[in-house]
Amino acid sequence: MYDLETRKRALALVAQGRSLNSVSKQTGISRSAIRRWQLSIAPASLKAECPRCSPQGRLPNAAVAYAYLLGLYLGDGHIIHYRKHRAPSLSIACGNSWPGLIDDAEDAVHALLPDNKVFRVRSIGCTYVKLYSKHLPCLFPQHGAGKKHDRPIILEPWQQEFVNAHPWGFVRGLVHSDGCRITNWTTRMVSGKPKRYEYPRYFFTNKSDDIRKLFTDTLDRLGIAWRQTNAWNISVARRASVALMDKHVGPKY
Repeated sequence: MYDLETRKRALALVAQGRSLNSVSKQTGISRSAIRRWQLSIAPASLKAECPRCSPQGRLPNAAVAYAYLLGLYLGDGHIIHYRKHRAPSLSIACGNSWPGLIDDAEDAVHALLPDNKVFRVRSIGCTYVKLYSKHLPCLFPQHGAGKKHDRPIILEPWQQEFVNAHPWGFVRGLVHSDGCRITNWTTRMVSGKPKRYEYPRYFFTNKSDDIRKLFTDTLDRLGIAWRQTNAWNISVARRASVALMDKHVGPKY
């Protein structure tokens, strides 16, 4: 936990007109922490309640962040509880080719559990955004033994409320984990000569029938045209649907 003077120094740099990225690189403090200090510089309580298992049983406050993080978790996330650790850990695998995705994942985890430390673990080709909390099974009840495609993945009613309220956040999380935006091309004969045409397209690939259905059901509610191109792959290629995906999801960056 950073002391008050460290927080003041970081905020002073921001007050000078510096961007959060530049201050983060200079100080080694995450953007999410600096953004949180802009709202409240006081250290958070170490005894923060879990929203799900608190006596009131309330929903998480960070609705948009949760919808996005749920998509990331169902795609490239996992929860593990090693005996040597007091609490389970959430890990979101993010490709090193997309530093913006790593930042977004870290921001979402910070927003959901602001009192817990989020850190990055570098690996070959990817970075794991990690957090330890005993409340992770409350927030992600899909956690279980084995691979996700080998067991049922069904949202709790309160999770479905989040997806219904913030469908684009959920779709964005799924695409940013197990999806991509590419440029396809084809040729057509025009005046007797072949002419090359290029068009953008989104793909989502997941072995779990349940996770693919969560993705396509949400696309249906959003009016996005899709088709299944093979056993694991969902494609969005119609121009109007791609335009909506570009507006609300966009490629990884």
